[in-house]
Amino acid sequence: MRKNKSNRKNSWVMLAESGGYTPLPGEQTLYQSPPRTTLSIQTPNRQPPSEAYSKQCKSGVVYLTNRRVIYLPVSPTADLQSFAVPILNVTDTRVTAPWFGANKWEAVIQPVYGGGIPAQHAELELVMEFKEGGAFDFASTFERLKERLKQAVDVAGMSGSEGAETGDGRGGGALAGVNLASVHLDELPAYEDSGRYTRVPENLPSPPLGRGSVGGESTASTANRSTPLSSPHQETFQPPPTEPPPGYEEVQQSSVADELERRLRLSPSEQ
Repeated sequence: MRKNKSNRKNSWVMLAESGGYTPLPGEQTLYQSPPRTTLSIQTPNRQPPSEAYSKQCKSGVVYLTNRRVIYLPVSPTADLQSFAVPILNVTDTRVTAPWFGANKWEAVIQPVYGGGIPAQHAELELVMEFKEGGAFDFASTFERLKERLKQAVDVAGMSGSEGAETGDGRGGGALAGVNLASVHLDELPAYEDSGRYTRVPENLPSPPLGRGSVGGESTASTANRSTPLSSPHQETFQPPPTEPPPGYEEVQQSSVADELERRLRLSPSEQ
């Protein structure tokens, strides 16, 4: 049976008697993996072998809370009873899908002070293999959670390297001034058309360009005018004259006289 409070040298997570972990104040579980999830923590390859650090576990459960990532082995050993890292101390995350084998979630972590990892290791590489699935669900939940925690830290005006926890990881640190109850943890709902408003057509006719427009852009005053823009080759419309043009009556009399003279010249048979 697991004790309610484990030895700090072997376990950094308070374990509950009924199984699982004992949450911190205000801590909520957002994701729990199947039990056949592996864990690998080791120093980067660029470190010399003499300074190497490595922890391995072939079967365990991953918990993602609103504060940290927790890993509990199915069969704890004296070397590894639990593992935990604050959310804001995890960077460079990615999911890899090999041709053969289960999907893996990889990341770089910054150990907290006094967390059981030697202080000379500023960062470690973490790999979790989800043998029963769930890598993409875990990754999407983690990214959404980390983004909102960083926003909450920025609003609270906290300092630090990207809000990383520098304390013991059990409280305080970057999240000391953040009210976790006010951080929205659920996924935002998808947009649904309520039908209460009229949808604006996508292809609206372009407003007429005014004469004062430059480079094809019209001002607000020009766009509000109702006078249409005429073609460059279109003549200006003139209303019909109200009086006959000069000499109109003389031309008409001359035309009538010419017609009368032409008829008089014709013979009766031609008429």
